[in-house]
Amino acid sequence: MPQEYPYQDAFNRMLADRSMATATHDEYTSTLKDFFHYLENFNPTYQRDHRVNQLQTPDVEQYLAMLVDARQIQNQTYNKILSHLNVYFKFLFSHRWTPYLPTLDLKSKPKQAAQPVNYRWVDTLDDFLADQRLHVYTRLTLLLIAHGYPVQVFLQPDFTAKLSTTDWTAADQAFLQEFRAFVTPLQDRFQTGDWFLKQRAAADPHLTLPGLHKYLKPDERIIGFALSPTVLYQGYLVNYLRRHPQKTDREVVATLHLEPDSIDYYRRLAQRAD
Repeated sequence: MPQEYPYQDAFNRMLADRSMATATHDEYTSTLKDFFHYLENFNPTYQRDHRVNQLQTPDVEQYLAMLVDARQIQNQTYNKILSHLNVYFKFLFSHRWTPYLPTLDLKSKPKQAAQPVNYRWVDTLDDFLADQRLHVYTRLTLLLIAHGYPVQVFLQPDFTAKLSTTDWTAADQAFLQEFRAFVTPLQDRFQTGDWFLKQRAAADPHLTLPGLHKYLKPDERIIGFALSPTVLYQGYLVNYLRRHPQKTDREVVATLHLEPDSIDYYRRLAQRAD
């Protein structure tokens, strides 16, 4: 299996030795995949020869600044991503695979007051699916999250091969018919049944998370709230918990495929939701 970022196999072995939760391990993978996807597309230092040992502090700062400006991440998320990158570069440095510690001088951000989670968007999904002003990828993102799929799942190749939509609503089906008219020519061109595809020729036709944000960000002005898939997914989880207060923690964890240690966090969010 090809590596999705430099020294992935060795770094994964180190993470495995720490006996961390699967969800935490997946967060490291997601951060590093996104970081190097960004570098491949926007960072001249990395684009020249794809050598991780050339990356320095300004290269990491550029990525973090994009997360704040383009994706509007909260300080808590910023600090978590910086922590992931710091662990990774310390690992490389300890093995002499890079002479630099580009995260050494980067500081975490102060803790912010908790922002109310927008969970109401799920209740008006039908209106958003029918809104022709929104890009089809924006509407598809909302649809899949409202069915419980986080972005790291539905951007994976072959996701749609395992997806059943037969019991989805009439509004969902109407949108899917519109979406298929959009995506079928792309699927034919790239010879794939996947849904999130680039619209230009590419060695890998699959849309990355930064690529998806290019569609989501402009639509925020139309829809009136943040379209970060992570924040939308939080809203979905809060909405579910508010709609099913009688369900036990075990039932919720099984239904939503959550890590058991995260259920208390989302229950608190649901209780604080106005």
